[in-house]
Amino acid sequence: MDLKTYQTLCADSKIIWTKHCLERMQERDISRADVKNGIATGEIIEDYPDDYPNPSCLIFGHTVNDRILHIVAGCDSINIYIITAYYPDTIKFENDLKTRRKGK
Repeated sequence: MDLKTYQTLCADSKIIWTKHCLERMQERDISRADVKNGIATGEIIEDYPDDYPNPSCLIFGHTVNDRILHIVAGCDSINIYIITAYYPDTIKFENDLKTRRKGK
């Protein structure tokens, strides 16, 4: 799946938000607008083509306040399924916050 598909579906509000995801976003003070902006400004940094029930990916983007955000989302070419969103840290990622540390 390419980023343009995610961005187009996002712009058309074809987004499915799971209850679990919305709960985690609330705990982390991440809004729906932050996730939408993250997809619109983002880049795919990890691809998970074999995920079930839909291929998914990790998107590196920015919140509306320009904070770095990671979004894990799946897509079936009709809708985007937001799995989770979080603020990355250097415990699991290198300083660029895009490269996963080895063994983490």
